[in-house]
Amino acid sequence: MLHLIKFKYNNEHTLIIIFIKMNLSESQRVTIEEHVETFLKKPGALLPLMHAIQDSLGYIPEDSYPIISAAFNLSIAEIHGFVTFYHHFRTSPSGKNILQVCRAESCQSMGSEGIESYCKKVLGIGYHETSKDGAITLEPVYCLGNCACSPSVMMNDKVIGRITPEKIDNIIKAAKLNNGL
Repeated sequence: MLHLIKFKYNNEHTLIIIFIKMNLSESQRVTIEEHVETFLKKPGALLPLMHAIQDSLGYIPEDSYPIISAAFNLSIAEIHGFVTFYHHFRTSPSGKNILQVCRAESCQSMGSEGIESYCKKVLGIGYHETSKDGAITLEPVYCLGNCACSPSVMMNDKVIGRITPEKIDNIIKAAKLNNGL
């Protein structure tokens, strides 16, 4: 679908108009444009803008880059670089639950590599992938701040320490039975 993108850029008298092909739904496009309008004139707006988009949509669609690019006078490559620099941001939809495995030094020294392998095996997926049933997306994280209880994982917003394969089984079972922990 061909979309018309209109934004005022910094100077109240300049209007940027772009026609671009995007695979965003109408509601996604409107949501993104509303967030852009909210953050456009704020200093340091790109990071909170990306958080707002991901909070609303569950991810930052790559088709949103031209909208953001036009509004902030940045290249699409700069927007892509920004989004992919931060591990927290996703460019594709996630599962209903996000399971993050800590990969920091403390957790690694306490066996997180084995937990990582176990999660991948049990779920049948790698990092940044979602289980076939859409229940769980597996992601790496680089420190959950729970070093005293290593190894740790985070399911959605809950940090869980002293992880074992048995605890992973319980976490996965709970996520698949309902909406996580």
